[in-house]
Amino acid sequence: MADCVFCRIVAGEVPAFKVADEAAGLAFLDTRPVFKGHVLVVPRPHVVQLVDLPAELLPGYFAFVQRVAAAVPGATGSTGTFVAMNNLVSQSVPHLHTHVVPRTKGDGLRGFFWPRHKYAGDEEAAEFAENIGKEYRRLGVTDSGRRE
Repeated sequence: MADCVFCRIVAGEVPAFKVADEAAGLAFLDTRPVFKGHVLVVPRPHVVQLVDLPAELLPGYFAFVQRVAAAVPGATGSTGTFVAMNNLVSQSVPHLHTHVVPRTKGDGLRGFFWPRHKYAGDEEAAEFAENIGKEYRRLGVTDSGRRE
């Protein structure tokens, strides 16, 4: 969809700090992260919400989200992740996307009042994207979800 920023990122028309790129979708840094290393995972086709994603794409998409969630802690030094998805309400971009947010006990995240932490600049954002991408590849998973 021409006016969807996430479709344009998937098409390579809009720059993003890419973390991983698979047949199931694209993972890139959120430009307004809850914590540094906050990743958005989007499916390739334009769908607005989860109920619009064709059933045959669900396994691949969620396996992709799972692999990104596995990579984030090792790359960011966090203890775990918060994985979330808005459907219509609070969905700032009308294209299905899953948030993978690094979490550590005592990080200050309470309920849904998320503080935002900016990157110092593009260099720091690129470093986070590179580190998460490296961890993702280090885990040795293929596009089919099998470890190599």
